[in-house]
This record gives sequence, C-alpha cells and structure tokens, in this order.
Amino acid sequence: MTIRSLDPMADRALVEGLYRDAADYVALERGEATSPALAEEFFTDAPPGVDPATSLRLGLFDRGRLAGIAECGFGYPARGDAYLGLMLLAANARGAGRGAQLLRAVEDQARDCGAPVLFLAVLDANEAGRRFWLREGFVPVRTGLSTTIGKKTQGVQRMGKALIPGAVLQRDR
Repeated sequence: MTIRSLDPMADRALVEGLYRDAADYVALERGEATSPALAEEFFTDAPPGVDPATSLRLGLFDRGRLAGIAECGFGYPARGDAYLGLMLLAANARGAGRGAQLLRAVEDQARDCGAPVLFLAVLDANEAGRRFWLREGFVPVRTGLSTTIGKKTQGVQRMGKALIPGAVLQRDR
C-alpha cells in the first residue's frame, strides 16, 4: 500500500476510475450514476469558507491501482479544525483495513497542520460508514442535519474525533 498526494492533472483519470469502482456509494450519496464531473469536483470542492487549494487530497494505491481517495480541508467548522469532506474506497477495497490505513494518513497530516479535531459528516443512509467511523473513535457531535448532493436530499450526522490529547469536541459544531 502506498498513500500519496493526488495531482489534479496527472491523477484525474485515476480518480474517475475510482468513482466508477465505487458506483454503489455514488448512487447512495447522489442518486445518480458516476460521471467525469465527480473527479473535477473532488479536486475543486472544499468545506464552506475553505480555499480548495489548501485542502489535502490523498490517494491510496494497492499494487499500483487507486483503491481509495480522501479530501480534507482546514478551518471548518471552526478556525483550526480539520474536516474530512470525502473518504471513498473502491468496492473491492473495503473490509480489508484499507479505510483505517487511509484515515491514519489523513489524521497524521491534519495533526501535522495543527488541527486538534477532525470532523466529518456521515449520511444517515450509510450505516456501514457510521459503524466504521464509530470503530475509528469518532463520536456524534451534531444530529438532525440534512444535505443535498446530486439529486438527493438526505439526513446527515456530524461526527468528530480529537487528534491531540486534551482537545475538546464541542457538540454543536
């Protein structure tokens, strides 16, 4: 396994392929099929008020093939926080510890950037994802939220995890 930063020009086709390999999640999240526009969105999207150029975009490679991606922005929901906007694994890469490995890389880099807390949102419909995040030490900090992605509006729950000893998880962030 190798984890490295992704380049918007050199790695775009690989990210497009990853989205095809994770079409089940795209349908769950968006209610639509994959498209090349998702790769563009991966490289340009960021949390509200965060400059996309400052976001971390990582790829997890297994035997040279892109098996997972992660995007993490800094400064949301509050100054200093890190926000994992997307972590996505190919269907055939799930359940073998690769998600935890990619998450460790995100956490390490967020810690190196001084973020005391890592936040994310999990779709209410993504029960397997919620179980993963709970196993990885995330706790619910805000419920009753909703989001519209693609053709779907659905419930989400914000979760957080302290990255440094003594960091406080505020329940309304």
